[in-house]
Amino acid sequence: MPARIHRTAIVGTGAIANAHASAVRAAGERARLVAVVDLDLGRARAFAAEHGVPRKYPNLTEQLAHEDVDLVHLCTPPGQHAPLAIECLDAGVTVLVEKPPARSLAEMDELVAAERRSSAQVATVFQHRFGAAAVRLRALTEAGQLGRPLLATCATLWYRDDDYFAVPWRGSWDSEGGGPTMGHGIHQFDLLLSVLGPWREVRALAARQARAVSTEDVSMALVTFACGAVATVVNSVLSPRETSSLRFDYEHATVEVEHLYGYTDEDWTVTPARGHEDALARWPHGKPSSPSSHESQVVAVLDALDRGDPPPVTSADARNTMEFIAALYASAFTGQPVQCGEITPESPFYQRMDGTGAPWAVVAR
Repeated sequence: MPARIHRTAIVGTGAIANAHASAVRAAGERARLVAVVDLDLGRARAFAAEHGVPRKYPNLTEQLAHEDVDLVHLCTPPGQHAPLAIECLDAGVTVLVEKPPARSLAEMDELVAAERRSSAQVATVFQHRFGAAAVRLRALTEAGQLGRPLLATCATLWYRDDDYFAVPWRGSWDSEGGGPTMGHGIHQFDLLLSVLGPWREVRALAARQARAVSTEDVSMALVTFACGAVATVVNSVLSPRETSSLRFDYEHATVEVEHLYGYTDEDWTVTPARGHEDALARWPHGKPSSPSSHESQVVAVLDALDRGDPPPVTSADARNTMEFIAALYASAFTGQPVQCGEITPESPFYQRMDGTGAPWAVVAR
C-alpha cells in the first residue's frame, strides 16, 4: 500500500482533462480522482461516468467547500488558469495547472504571490520535461559530458484550420494571452530552456499570415543563452506537415528529437562528432524508458508531494518560460532585442503579452 493516497479533483472537462484522468488512473493506489468540476453539469456528469468519478460540482468554490482534496488539476481555458489556481492556493490546496499558467507576467506574479502566502504550491504542466530522454539530456548537459552546448533549433510546426479557431476563446489576446507562442510552441521551447538554462536575449518577429484571429499565427526568435549557446525558435499553426523538433549541437555530439505531441526514446538520435564516438555510450539504447506524457509528470508530482517538496514544474520554472514569451512578443512588436529581466511592471508587455499592440491590429486611417 502507498504511504499516502492523494485525493484529486479535475476542473474543466475539455479534451485535455482525459489525459489528466488517465494519468491519475495510471498512478494506481497513489491517487484517487474523487471530484470533477465543470460549469456545464451535463458535461461533468458525462466525464464522471466515463472515468468513474463519484462527485460532480458546477464550480471550484463549491468543490473546495465540500470536498477535501490534496491536488487539483486545472484543465480550463487559459483565461481561467491564474484566478482558479489562486483560489486553490488560498484554500491551501496544491494545484497542477495546464499551460500557460497565466496570460501575462502580471498574472504570473499574482500567482507567485498567492503561492508565497499559501501552505500549498502550484505546478505547471510541461510534460515534455519528464520523458526519460529529456531527463538524461539535462543530466549529460549539466555534467558537461557532451561538451559545451553551441547551437540549438526548436520548431513547433503544427496545423490548425479556421474551424479550430471558431471556438470563442481561441485566437484572442484576452482569453488565451497569445497565439502559437503561448498555446502550442510553449511545450517545445520550455524543454529547450530546461536543457540550456538561463536565456539572455531574444530577437523576434511575429505575424498573422492566414488565420482570422487577433493573435499571431506564426512567430520566430533568435535566442542567446548565458551558457553561450545560441538558438532559433519557430512556432506555427500554419504547417500542413506537422512536426515538433529539437536539435542540440554540442562540441562532442548532436542530439535530436522529432515527434508530434509526445516522444519516446525511439524518437531521439545521437550523432557523435569525429573522435567522440564515446558519446553514444552515454545514451543507452534498447532499454524501456518513460515517454513524455502527463503520466510521467503526475508521477513526478506525487513523488514530490510524498517527500514534502514543491512539485515540478515550479512557479519559478514557469515564470522563466513566461518571461521568455513576453520578451519574444516585446521584441517582435517593437523591433528591438529584449534582455532577460527587461520586462518590468512598467513595461506594457508586463500587463499584456500584446503590450503596445500587434502591428496588424492598427487600423489604417
